[in-house]
Amino acid sequence: MEKEKGIGFFEKYLTVWVLLCMAAGILLGRYVPAIPGFLSKLEYASVSIPIAILIWIMIYPMMMKIDFQSILNVRKNPLGLVISTGTSWLIKPFLMFGLASFFFYIVFNQLIPNELARQYVAGAVLLGAAPCTAMVFVWSHLTKGDPAHTLVQVSINDLIILVLFVPIVTFLLGITKINVPWETLALSIVMFVVIPLVAGAITRYSVIHQKGKAFFENNFVPKFDSITTAGLLLTLLIIFTFQGKAILQNPLHVALIAVPLVLQNVMTALFAYYMSFKLNVPHNIAAPAALIGASDFFELSVAVAITVFGANSPVVLVTTVGVLTEVPVMLMLVRFVNNTRKNFKARDEHRKLTESKQAVETA
Repeated sequence: MEKEKGIGFFEKYLTVWVLLCMAAGILLGRYVPAIPGFLSKLEYASVSIPIAILIWIMIYPMMMKIDFQSILNVRKNPLGLVISTGTSWLIKPFLMFGLASFFFYIVFNQLIPNELARQYVAGAVLLGAAPCTAMVFVWSHLTKGDPAHTLVQVSINDLIILVLFVPIVTFLLGITKINVPWETLALSIVMFVVIPLVAGAITRYSVIHQKGKAFFENNFVPKFDSITTAGLLLTLLIIFTFQGKAILQNPLHVALIAVPLVLQNVMTALFAYYMSFKLNVPHNIAAPAALIGASDFFELSVAVAITVFGANSPVVLVTTVGVLTEVPVMLMLVRFVNNTRKNFKARDEHRKLTESKQAVETA
C-alpha cells in the first residue's frame, strides 16, 4: 500500500520532478563539464547510447502489454491511423514552416538578422518533417493509449520517413543536397521499436506460459509502472546536461526559437485530438493519435542538421531547442488529454442514447 502511495505522489507531481531534472542537468553541464564530455563519447551514428537505453527501458513495459491479436484489430478502427498520419505528413511540416517563417522573419525581425532567421527556419523544418518514433510510446503509456495502435502508427511513420522526409525538406527549403544519415535512422528504428518489441513479446509469452494471463496482467505488469517515469526523468537529466551550455550562452534566442516550436506541437496535437473527437474515435486511440502527430524525431533532425550544415550551425541550435521544449510541452498535452477523457465518455454515452432513441422510433 505504501508503494502505491509513493508512486501516486511521484506521478502527481511529475511536472515538479521534470523541472528539477532540467535544472540539475543544466547545472551539471555548466559546473561539471566532464560529465557531458564523457557521455558525448558514448554515441553511435549520432545516437546517444545512454539515452537510447533509457528510452528502451521506458518503452519495454508498454511493449509487454501488446497482444499481437490486437494489432490485427487495429484495422477495425482505422480512423486514428488516418488522423495521425494525415496530421504528421500533410499538416505538421507545412505548419512548422509557416510558423517559423512568420515569427523569425516578421515578429522577431528586429531581434534576429535575416540570414540567421533563414537558418532558424531550416532547423524548424527539419524538426517538423520528422514525426517521432520513440518517445510517443511514453506519451501513449501516460494517457492509457492503445499500445497496438501506437506501435502500428510508429511503424507507418518509420516507413513514410524513408520516402517523404527528403522531398518535403527539399520542397520547403530549396535544399537539393540532403545527406540523410541512414545509419541514424536505421539504428533508431531498431533500438526504439524492434528491440523493445521483441523483448516485450518474449517476456509476455514466457510469463503467460508459465504463470497464466491473470498473473501477467495483475501481478507482473504493475511492477513496471514506475519504470517509465524514472526513465523519463533520467533521460531529461542527460539531455539537459548535454544542452545546458547552449541554453546559458543563448538564453534570448533559445526563448525566441521555442515560440514557433511549442505552438506547432500544441496546434497539431489539438487538431488531431479535435478531429478524433468529432469522428467518434475512442479516447485510447485519440490520445496517441494526437500526441504522435505533435512529436518530433529530434534524433534524426539533429543528425541531419549536423551532417548538412555543420555542428556549429544555428540550424543545429534550433533542433537542439526542439529537444529541450518537447518533453515539457508533451507532458502538458498529456495532462490536457487525461483531463478531457471525460468529454469522450460523455460523447459516447450521448451517441448511444441517441442511437437507442432512433431504434425505438424506427420500431
